[in-house]
Amino acid sequence: MLSIQETVKKSYGNYPEKILQFGEGNFLRAFADWMVDNANENGDYQGSIVICQPVPQGLCDLVNRQDGMYTLAMRGLENGNPVEKTRLVTSVSRCINPYEDYQALLEVARSPHLEVVLSNTTEAGITHQPDDRLEDTPPSSFPAKVTALLFERYKAFDGAADKGLLFLPVELIDNNGTALKRIVLQYAREWNLGQAFIDWVETANKFTNTLVDRIVTGYPKDQVAYFEGKLGYKDQLIVTSELFNLWVIEGAQDWADILPIHKNEANVLWTEDASPYKKRKVRILNGAHTSTVLAAYLAGHETVRDFIEDPVFAGFLDETIFDEIIPTLDMPNEELVDFAGAVKERFANPYIHHRLLDISLNSCSKFHARCLPSLTEYAKRKGTPPSHLSFALAALIHFYKGTLTDGACSGRRGDGTAYPIRDDASVLEFFASGWVNLEIDALVEQTLGNPAFWGGQDLNLLPGLTAKVAGYVRKLESMPVASVIATLDQEA
Repeated sequence: MLSIQETVKKSYGNYPEKILQFGEGNFLRAFADWMVDNANENGDYQGSIVICQPVPQGLCDLVNRQDGMYTLAMRGLENGNPVEKTRLVTSVSRCINPYEDYQALLEVARSPHLEVVLSNTTEAGITHQPDDRLEDTPPSSFPAKVTALLFERYKAFDGAADKGLLFLPVELIDNNGTALKRIVLQYAREWNLGQAFIDWVETANKFTNTLVDRIVTGYPKDQVAYFEGKLGYKDQLIVTSELFNLWVIEGAQDWADILPIHKNEANVLWTEDASPYKKRKVRILNGAHTSTVLAAYLAGHETVRDFIEDPVFAGFLDETIFDEIIPTLDMPNEELVDFAGAVKERFANPYIHHRLLDISLNSCSKFHARCLPSLTEYAKRKGTPPSHLSFALAALIHFYKGTLTDGACSGRRGDGTAYPIRDDASVLEFFASGWVNLEIDALVEQTLGNPAFWGGQDLNLLPGLTAKVAGYVRKLESMPVASVIATLDQEA
């Protein structure tokens, strides 16, 4: 079978290189690069992407071997029906490995066509490395590379105000653009690049904070033959994802005209404040996951799709989201309900197999970030703790009932299946000791009162919560999980 570059015609990769992208991995190719390709096809944009490999080892050679082309397969449910959509993406012109050819990156910096910088260098990418120097070829950290790139551009265009760049980082940290700008300015001062350059970074360049949402399942190694038969060519860069996509970009509305990817099927939202959308995602999408997966696993389920097909857990999920989480969010109810509906459809995606044990990793900190704000806000507004989120906290305590041996902790569910409990050592030690040495009421009180778990809060101070959680833990010790969930409806 012929390769992709021998079979298909490249449509958009020869447009001017308006976008520099740090990162050649699955996510950006299944997300931003697909959006640019759509905009090119629709005539909203005429630009291509030059990729910079951010670390010494990567896919750069393979990207160039395939002439920047690859296939995106998007799969999920639409109106309850399984759907698979494939698209040939040709918006990438080439890939640069700066560890082999640093001058090629500096040439891009000097290009009059360049307008946008995209990045996904992982959460650890936007960090300061004190040993980085301007003379390095290249500097090791991503912000240091950006500083060197901007300084080269500043010199090439004599500090022209219209030659600044729009930065769209998608690294999964809070205020990613603000963090990137802060570290770039830190390097500019450490490297003595001058106040005029610092002022140009501040005034001529646009750093956005972004929120991204799409599950990208990567290279389908178990379905290569299927896709080769469907497509009629070999593609070593094929990437799979869900259908859903959302990109919230915090910045001035007129900045959207620089990269008009919001005018087609891509779900791109420009806003002056991304925080409500982040809260919505964390509380509803992530909160629904975290509040359900531990109980679902204890009940015998293995994947998210398993529990969404169980009427007991589907009902639990509905009541948690619509009765306890959404009432704590101050956004238009219609928007929240629509988003929650999309979340449920995403959970039911037959093409994605999210293992509950994988999601269970570090559940204590996840509950703190994703579920506790809804629980405490509900209690504040209603005067009583919410039943379903309180049960989720009880399920967490019960899930963490394990035996600690040589640093590894193992629990056992009702059917006798042993499972790993994975969290920080201090968390595992706390629960292993508590389950051995304390009665349930004391264990729950100690758990809710542990300031290290809850950001300094003592949850025992929430009226009724300690007794409610302890009651659920006692039931989980003696009753099937589904039977305990049935008691939540009785309470209502």
